[in-house]
Amino acid sequence: MNRTRFPKFVWGVLIYNLLVILWGALVRATKSGDGCSNHWPLCDGITTPQRAATIIEFTHRVMSGMSLILSVLLFVWAARTYDRQHPAWKGALLSMLFTFSEALVGAGLVLFKLVAHNASVYRAVAISAHLTNTFLLLLALTLTGWWSSGGGSLRLRGSRVVGLAIMVAIVGVILLGVSGAITATGDTLFPSVSLAAGVRSDFASTASFWLRLRVLHPFIATAIGIYLLVLAGTLNRMQPSAQMAQYAKGIAVLFALEMAAGIVNFLLQAPLGLQLFHLLLADLLWINVVLLSAAALSGPEPSHALAALPATAHAGRLSKGTN
Repeated sequence: MNRTRFPKFVWGVLIYNLLVILWGALVRATKSGDGCSNHWPLCDGITTPQRAATIIEFTHRVMSGMSLILSVLLFVWAARTYDRQHPAWKGALLSMLFTFSEALVGAGLVLFKLVAHNASVYRAVAISAHLTNTFLLLLALTLTGWWSSGGGSLRLRGSRVVGLAIMVAIVGVILLGVSGAITATGDTLFPSVSLAAGVRSDFASTASFWLRLRVLHPFIATAIGIYLLVLAGTLNRMQPSAQMAQYAKGIAVLFALEMAAGIVNFLLQAPLGLQLFHLLLADLLWINVVLLSAAALSGPEPSHALAALPATAHAGRLSKGTN
């Protein structure tokens, strides 16, 4: 198999997974998670959906099934192209494993009926695990693309302080993603008739834990965002290069757009289209953080690697075009 085409395939799989993630958010926002009842993988014993919720949920299952097939093809291609010591082989393996675990978590949500109108604490735990697995899948795919495009292996020796700072960023962004997922689910479960009514319900003594938790999301977003800006600026000064500057700029632009989208989302009571755009920005920010981390931990990036990252290295430009 052609090694020069492999990176393009990886980035294509990454973009496809972003589409799957967005459609999954559509399933949640429209409360279509029970569109196939608690049957899995088929829809209530049939393969031809009959109503809107079923169509939305079944489409998501078909897309997820295609994601599984693509992950297997990705690994097979990597196994036939690289030896087992090459990081791209390991990245493809992790990508496949996280894709399968993503499917299992999704199946668990359906089989245990942690979807639609379910407001239990078990659903909060499940969607937190789901979000974490999703971010790890995007991380594995991004690193696979990085390594196959010529990016160096990650080195922690001699960079322990940088490694620790990056680990804090990685954990922080995952925590931010979890709080965002809980906030979005809370908005779906407990919609407000007005902004004022929504604020009152958040602070009511009888408020659900979903509403109490969503109050924390803006503060977590602000704190993590400022940390990312400081980290990106520091790494850019420590290892100045055009590529590092591009990643740092991408994080700054995406964070600004993410905060703006979050504020508008709050003021307009989370309209569906804006929810999906907000999620897309979060995923692009995560990918850019992974690329910045990879560049910092692998030293100077080969000049030809940037050309193979059209959908990720230029995340700032992409987000501007989307907006």
